[in-house]
Amino acid sequence: MNLKKTFLPLFNPLSKDNPVIVQVLGICSALAVTAKMEPALVMTISVTAVLALANVVISLLRNTIPSSIRIIVQLVVVAALVVVVDQVLKAWNYEISKALSVFIGLIITNCIIMGRLEAFALNNRPWPSFLDGIGNGLGYGIILIIVSFFRELFGSGTLFGCQIFPESWYEAGYMNNGMMILPPMALIVVACIIWAHRSINKDLQE
Repeated sequence: MNLKKTFLPLFNPLSKDNPVIVQVLGICSALAVTAKMEPALVMTISVTAVLALANVVISLLRNTIPSSIRIIVQLVVVAALVVVVDQVLKAWNYEISKALSVFIGLIITNCIIMGRLEAFALNNRPWPSFLDGIGNGLGYGIILIIVSFFRELFGSGTLFGCQIFPESWYEAGYMNNGMMILPPMALIVVACIIWAHRSINKDLQE
């Protein structure tokens, strides 16, 4: 029972308390970076790393941060981590860094990160805070990967840039759905995921 309680912050955000489809946070990046799977995966890794490390830092400092400046301290910590992630990404894969454009920088204002720092890291020890950061980052990423899977597959006929549908399909008249790569379709796919998730989890229905 204690082990289950210990790892609850890690597993709960994957479904029951998912930050995107339950708390409805981080929607902007879910719409903006999911036209292709590769940027969505990189965004997932970036947000997870920033969130986990920021949670640990704020948890370590929680008893020394004056409440009047806690938001400023949180922003400084997150901003420093985002700069590190941005520079690593530029050195590792500059093309993906360009594709993500300003969205890596906007991790600083991601509602999921600021929400977890306020709601969890300020009130818990470093290890649970680290698990909470990993769990919420992965919960966020699961939705991004699912959305990008459908958008890239049906919008471009590829996955991770590799052609999936054979050329014979196109010769027979199949056409990629160009609307799938537009931001409104990302919102529709997220809405479908929310509908399916709440159909399964009756306790989440209002």
